[in-house]
Amino acid sequence: MPKSEKKKEAPMPMTGAGLIRFFEDETHGIKVKPTYVVAGCILVMVSVILAHVLIGL
Repeated sequence: MPKSEKKKEAPMPMTGAGLIRFFEDETHGIKVKPTYVVAGCILVMVSVILAHVLIGL
């Protein structure tokens, strides 16, 4: 079998272009900035520490 026929029959490798296009199409859902997520985590950590120290939970 010649090389040209093998190339035609072999499947092409997956590329990242399809994944990028998939994530660009998704527009619904809650949009939260990463800084708000980090600030919320810090706020929860501080409140748990304060509850442990002040109330003794």
